[in-house]
Amino acid sequence: MTVQTMLEKLVSFPVLGGESNLEIIHWIKDYIESFGISTTLVPNKENTKASLHCRIGPAVDGGVILSGHTDVVPVKGQPWTTDPFELVDKSDGNLYARGSCDMKGFLACCLTALPDMVEAELKTPIYFAFTYDEEIGCLAAEALIENIKASYSEFPKYAIIGEASMLKPIIGQKSIHIIDITVNGSEGHSSRIKQEVSAVHEAARIVLWAEQKMNDLIDSGSSDERFNPPHSSLHTGMINGGIAPNIIANKATLSLDIRCLPQDDANQLYQDLRDYCKSREKEMQSIFSGFEIEVTENHPIVPSFSTSETSAAVHLISKITGNKEWQTVSYASEAGHFANAGFESIICGPGSIAQAHRADEFISKDQLNKGVEMMYALVKHLETA
Repeated sequence: MTVQTMLEKLVSFPVLGGESNLEIIHWIKDYIESFGISTTLVPNKENTKASLHCRIGPAVDGGVILSGHTDVVPVKGQPWTTDPFELVDKSDGNLYARGSCDMKGFLACCLTALPDMVEAELKTPIYFAFTYDEEIGCLAAEALIENIKASYSEFPKYAIIGEASMLKPIIGQKSIHIIDITVNGSEGHSSRIKQEVSAVHEAARIVLWAEQKMNDLIDSGSSDERFNPPHSSLHTGMINGGIAPNIIANKATLSLDIRCLPQDDANQLYQDLRDYCKSREKEMQSIFSGFEIEVTENHPIVPSFSTSETSAAVHLISKITGNKEWQTVSYASEAGHFANAGFESIICGPGSIAQAHRADEFISKDQLNKGVEMMYALVKHLETA
């Protein structure tokens, strides 16, 4: 199969984050096994989803993991001009479909190069590691990584996470934590604002606390100029509450997006938030005993990662792509999970992240072809490494 034909097949599986990916993962499994490669599925508890990993080449230390995810973000409400789950060639050099860029383009490159990987005399192995539910918090990464470590006697050295980077090495990402908060106050006439507890007012205090916490981190000197912005950020993206201007709101909800630099402690920030909310509960329960602030994780912390611009992983990417210009990003990926597990991790994949998560998502044919060339260059490198 050509890389375009492979991508056409992969995007035809409309697997959104949170949904079952069994149809696409079993298709990938069958394709890989048709070349005589054994695969391992790592299912969720309900057996409705599964990750996949496999090894191509000898069972020796020092191999390279190629990591990608099979799920995509929703299309509902977006002004698509084509069928999102049908690969469309508009003769403008681009291929349009949901997931074409993020990140089935990378999966297509891996699978297209599989026959060459199998036929090559690899001195060190290549591993595929494909997950589900990446788009809703990288929920499957830890279980897949633990299964990889338990399944092979040898230990891979590198993990290349194929998020769209225009095939440039990405040497760092911020952690990401989404937190949902529900404030339960007391309802009443607006003239009794001092005798009741307004959920809206308390929600606003949490928003201001988050902004002040971000400013305190900036003032403390915690910064990394490799990132834009060069500091950790706390942002309230959603807030809702109240039913009328003259009624004290008994309920308000808000969601915080926290993105931490690698040197800042995301877990401590979460605890600081919980401590602040507990302090507000204690103070306002003297007015309304039923006052409560519920703090829940929308998804667990997606860990940050950082590697030196002179690391062996950067050197490897430069060797197989020719790109020496590194970058950092603030979007989520599974790179932090792999780095925490002891693999030298780096992000590198075809396509531009600017095209991801939007209507008429696309990947250029040039990037897709260069992604396959990267795979061939990796094979050649590992035949001598």
